[in-house]
Amino acid sequence: MADVEESVFGKTPDGRDVKMFTLSSGAGVTVRVMERGATVTSILAPDREGKVADIVLGCDTLEDYLANYSYMGAIVGRYGNRLGGARFDLDGETYRVTANEGGNQLHGGWRGFDKVVWEGRVAAAPDGCAVAFRYLSPDGEEGYPGALALTVTYTLTRDNRLRIGYEGTTDKPTVLNPTHHSYFNLTGDPTRTVLGHRLAIAAAAITPTDAGRIPTGEVRDVTGTPFDFRPQTGTVAREIGFQIDATGVELAEQLAIGGGYDHNFVLRKDPGAPGGPAQAAEVFEPEGGRVLTVFTDQPGMQFYSGNGLSGSVRGKGGVRYGRRTGFCLEAQNFPDAPNQPRFPSAVLRPGEVYRQVTVYGFSARG
Repeated sequence: MADVEESVFGKTPDGRDVKMFTLSSGAGVTVRVMERGATVTSILAPDREGKVADIVLGCDTLEDYLANYSYMGAIVGRYGNRLGGARFDLDGETYRVTANEGGNQLHGGWRGFDKVVWEGRVAAAPDGCAVAFRYLSPDGEEGYPGALALTVTYTLTRDNRLRIGYEGTTDKPTVLNPTHHSYFNLTGDPTRTVLGHRLAIAAAAITPTDAGRIPTGEVRDVTGTPFDFRPQTGTVAREIGFQIDATGVELAEQLAIGGGYDHNFVLRKDPGAPGGPAQAAEVFEPEGGRVLTVFTDQPGMQFYSGNGLSGSVRGKGGVRYGRRTGFCLEAQNFPDAPNQPRFPSAVLRPGEVYRQVTVYGFSARG
């Protein structure tokens, strides 16, 4: 049966307990989530032979997480992804947010949602088990206007889906774009790269970036480029590594900018579009047969191929995570949307409720 267990993972430097919640689906998948960063620390999932392995990167101790700057498994925000110039205009005012990537902001600044301790509690879930995490971001935190109350609920269903539901309110107009930042490696062996994983993305376009990885405002068709991960009729999805270092082809300059894939794929026009979460991506690892399927109601999804992993993070079992040993599929609004009038709005106003649902499904096949 689906169940949740609660324990203490560690203490913050100021002596605050950080709780860990272990969710079991009752059908072979176990997920561990801690209060610091509302972070998924572990996902145990079986392969086609029933062999269970941990398929996300992470750390063994809270102390290692406190020293880690790669956002592994965390909820990031207020604005996930990048804000160009670490600024945005809203209702005639210019807001300067903290710059933590050159002159830009990445994932909410120096102390984004990934670095705070959320309040976790077991929640009701008729189709499985759940934990709700709540954080109140004060007015002016990292430069953002408005006191923002955000709840993120992780539900592990009895059919092995991890549903992440977000609800947020504010007392002043602000911008909001949280996302989940797990690094997956479906082999269960983080010493191996993910380049042999087969990836399908339901996107016909990307939002290309400048050299600072800030969107130019364009929306570019991916047909015939290394960014076309749509499976063709009668074929299987292609390997992540197939054209990751391609040169001399259309959009190859985008691969050079990111050192591989680190781009927003255009899924739909509007966040929270009617119809609920739709399938956005599927990843298949041929050797063990594990499958990750992503559903979301968001307009974009950042595919990151772990190009920046360099061995600097001490991971589980002392493993130093090397380049491209994990990939991220981050469902979200478009990066830099507050500064791009043609992109979907990221504005949240008093009286409105921000809602987002993203689902990661786990299975295996031959």
